[in-house]
Formats: sequence, C-alpha cells, structure tokens
Amino acid sequence: MKRKALPALLLAAVLSANLAAGPVRENGAVLSANAAASDTNDDWLHAKGSRLYDKDGNEVWLTGANWFGFNCTENVLHYLWSGDINDMVKSIADHGINVLRIPVSTELLYNWMIGDPDPIASVNPNNDPYYPFNIDLINEDGSVMNSQQVFDVLLKKCKENGVKVFIDIHSPESNNSGHNYGLWYGKSFTANNGKTVEVTTDVWIETLAWTADYYKNDDTLIGFDLKNEPHSKYGGAPVDAIWDDSSAPNNWKQAAQDCADAILAKNPYALILIEGNEGFEGHGAWWGGNLRGVAKYPVMPASGTSQIVYSPHDYGPIVSQQTWFEKNFTEQTLLDDYWYDTWAYLNDKDQYPLLIGEWGALLPASFDESTILTADATKMTDQEKNVRWLLLLRNYMIKHHINHTFWCLNDDSGDTGGLWKGIQYNPTTGTTIEWDTVKYGIFEEALWQTQKTGKYIGLDHQKALGANGISLGEFYSSYAATEGSNLDGGTISSGGTGPSISTVSTTTTTSTTSTTTTSSTSSTTTSSTTSSSSDERPGSIVYGDADCSHSVDVLDAVLIARVAAEDTSSGITAEGKINGDVTGDGTISPADLSKLLKYLANLITEEQLKP
Repeated sequence: MKRKALPALLLAAVLSANLAAGPVRENGAVLSANAAASDTNDDWLHAKGSRLYDKDGNEVWLTGANWFGFNCTENVLHYLWSGDINDMVKSIADHGINVLRIPVSTELLYNWMIGDPDPIASVNPNNDPYYPFNIDLINEDGSVMNSQQVFDVLLKKCKENGVKVFIDIHSPESNNSGHNYGLWYGKSFTANNGKTVEVTTDVWIETLAWTADYYKNDDTLIGFDLKNEPHSKYGGAPVDAIWDDSSAPNNWKQAAQDCADAILAKNPYALILIEGNEGFEGHGAWWGGNLRGVAKYPVMPASGTSQIVYSPHDYGPIVSQQTWFEKNFTEQTLLDDYWYDTWAYLNDKDQYPLLIGEWGALLPASFDESTILTADATKMTDQEKNVRWLLLLRNYMIKHHINHTFWCLNDDSGDTGGLWKGIQYNPTTGTTIEWDTVKYGIFEEALWQTQKTGKYIGLDHQKALGANGISLGEFYSSYAATEGSNLDGGTISSGGTGPSISTVSTTTTTSTTSTTTTSSTSSTTTSSTTSSSSDERPGSIVYGDADCSHSVDVLDAVLIARVAAEDTSSGITAEGKINGDVTGDGTISPADLSKLLKYLANLITEEQLKP
C-alpha cells in the first residue's frame, strides 16, 4: 500500500495539540460537526469528472470576470485611482459576479515573499491617488498601502460581499505588456532588496507555493492559474512552450505538474487552473487555448487530480482573425473546426472541469441578437462576427456547465474593452460605475442564478452574493429543490449529489476510449479503469482507508477527524469505519487519527499502522 504524504504543517499542528485536547484543525479549519457553520475556510472546492463541488458534494458554477493591474508596473488594480474599493467590489457582487480572476506577476509575488512588497503607483500631482476616498488603503501614518496590503484589503472586501478570487500569473516580471512573453521563466527583474532575480522555473514555483502557504487559511482565495497563455516565441521567448512527456525545460505540461505538486503540498484544497499552450502536434490555437495534449499527457499531481481545472482562452475575430470565422460559422462548425478537439472534449467526455479564463469582445453599440445568430456570417462585419461568436460561446458554456471569467472589468484592454465604461468618485454620493449595458446584457445571462427569481448564486456558504444574490448554503437549502438554476436547463436538485470533500478520491483515472465520430458531437463509447495508488485487496481491510478510495491519504485523516468529533454528516461507510479503526478498539477516536497521521508522516510503517 502506497501512502500519500501528509503536509508537515498539518502533522505539526495536530501532534502539538495532543489530539485529545480539542477538535483537529486542517489548514486552520476546525474539523468538527459545526465546521460548516463557520464563515472561514469551509468554501474550498474540488473536481470530479467535468464538474466542481463544494465540501458537501453540491455542484457549483464559477461565473466571473477579470480585473487586472497587479500584473502591471502600477502594482495595483487599475481604476482604484478613480473609485473606492468598497463601492467597486460591492458593485461587482451586486452584478452577480461570484469569482474574480486577478492577474499578477512572479515579480510581485517574489517581493511579497521576501517581505518587501512593491509600492503602488501614484497617478496625480499630490502623490496620493486615493485620498479622500479609498481610506481603507491608507495606513494609520497617512501613507498609501503597498501592493500586498491592497491585495489583502481586496480579499477582505470580497469576503464581505460573497465574492471568491483566484490569481493568475500573467507574466514573469511586472509589465503592462508582459502577456506577450510566452514562457513562465526566462525574464529578470531587480527585486526591492536590490537583488537581480532571474525568473527560473524554480523561482516561479517557489513564489506560488509561498503564496499558497501564506493564504491557506483564507478560502476567499480559492485557486491559482499557473501561467497566462503559454505560447510560441512570438513576444520574445527563446523557444515555444510545448506539451509532451519530455524533461525539456520548456515542457509546459511537466512544469505545471511540478508547480501543482508544490502548491498542493501547502494547501491541498486549492484549485489548480492549467491553461493550454498554442500548438500541439501541428495543431494551432489561441495562446493558452490548446488542450489537445491533455488527451495524451494529462497533468497528474502526486495527490491526484481532484483539484485540477483546465482553463483555455477563446476570442473572436477582432482580437485575431481565424480560419473558423471565415465561413457562415455556427456552434456546430466551431465545434467541428476548433472547439471540440482543442478543449470541449474534456467536458463532453466528463474528464475534467473547464474554466474559460478569458472571453470578451468589442461590440457595436446596438444589434439584434436573433438576427446576428441567423444571418449569413460571411456578409457580416468583424464586429458583428464578434457578437455572433460571443453569443455562441456564451450559450455553449451555459448548456454544458463550463465555468468562466470574462475579460474584463476595467476598460483599458485595447482589443476587448471592458464591462465598465467609466468610473467617477463623488465625496457625497460615492463611486459611480457606468456599466456597458450592451456587453453586460450578454454576459449576465451566463452568470449563475436561480431559474425563476433570478437570484445570483455565490460560492460562499454563509455570505450572500451582493445585494441581489444569495449564498451557496441558501441556494441548496431554499432554491435548488424548488426552482433550480440556469445550469443544465434548470434541473431541480436536492443537493449533495456529488462527492463531498471527505469522500472524494484523489486517485487518478485513466480511460480507454473507442470513438465513432461523424461530427464533433457524435456519441462516444468510453470504458474506464481506475488506476489506484495502492493495493485494492478486495475483501480485506485496508487500514487507514476510511473513505474507501483504495489509497491512504490526508482525506482519510480529514474523515476520521470528523467522525472522531461526532460529525453525523461525515458520510463514512461501515467499511470505512472498519478501515479507519487502526487502534482496533472498535471505535473511531482521536487515537486512530493520531496513529494515521504518524503513518502519513512516515513515522511508522504500514505494518505498525495495523492494530
């Protein structure tokens, strides 16, 4: 039987507490029957097949937007110089956005890691862009906060408004055009301590692992998008980003796997978002959009794939003209020509969740949606084609439960514009944000909301999503079984139909697929075999395997902790109770947890784990 190592932080915390003294903590969360009642650290998500679930096995849908600036030389979210962060985050939540993708740079995280965060840029003659508004960004001595302090305020405001966050490494160095560089390594910068730092793969991994560790007790920050748009030498990279099974330094698949391992060792509950690259075996795609390589070389962290989400980007013809837009394109032609083999197959075959990390467009001032969808696209302007593509992608994501973050909120993105058209602050009335009603009107239909009453659904179990929304807990207690949501055609659900955090298996699954294809939506016949990381030994006791996943890992420790704390909702089975009774006294108690933790930390052997 192969053990899956316990993070050292958890072992130290549990053993130092002497176990019997009180409830066990995992990443700061109390593992007891009342854990779900806490507003802290109970909102982590995990994957099974193509869906994401909360701790109780309830399906969730991430529907959000990008807000950039921390990746730039200003080292701060753009347009904070025009509006108050309280008002801006509240408006985001009130408009139904349940998650924010926040681009950052490795340079920014490096300076946080060494304890010397960047100052944020000033944009007016008084050298203070925030006063008299944004008083939350002013220190007691009157100085403006540094970049990490502002990020922490952002997390606080998001928590107060029911919004979740994940960060995206947009570039190695802080650079307003850093997204043009296609690799996660190979750039240099001067750190705030005066040291010249070359961003190697190791440095990139180290900064992300540090960030995961630093924020592991705040479930507002739910995940990490490892690298924005890996692509070719265009933009100055010395080589193309590739995806294969080699040990080449530019192999994005291997780099992503190593980085995922490092992050999950610090926080096993964080989502790991992995973009594609540009080319694979002669097939091109958008930067970051090509996930064909996953079929042959999936990313396989040591702890399993329960935290992996694949995240392609997709754009219309104004960003860059593509062959699939040169015909009277429809959803079906887009699937046949590009979407299916590039990324949609992962969802269609129920293999991994998808999150379209960027999709957005410049739009004409007005248009008729039905005409755009039915007219001959070959006779359209590029702006009209942009609208058609945007509508088709939106509808496909809704129909197939694909998570997404729109590009973007702030309107200083040259090739897409933003959801905001203007921001002004008035000391009497506060911040006024002019939303682009045409663009938001398209985007809004793809936000997670109740089917009849249109309540926006958040990802926090307790905190409602803004003034017009509800919490995840409220949705599943009061709405899911009566009106459902705009997912899956309004399917009514009683909740809890998926794997909970205490029962989800982190073992990997490999599939042997035979496919008869006449079009991209043809049916597939798939047979799957589970590749276990331990001996299954049918009919015998697998000591420590409380969740009956055929592997012994930290999730078994979590489940045993819940049972020992008399959590009646733990979901442990009769077989799991037998497996978890490693002391042999006929019950599940803190003593069983103590013994299992010692085994996971390699302090005792498999034989010693047995009663």
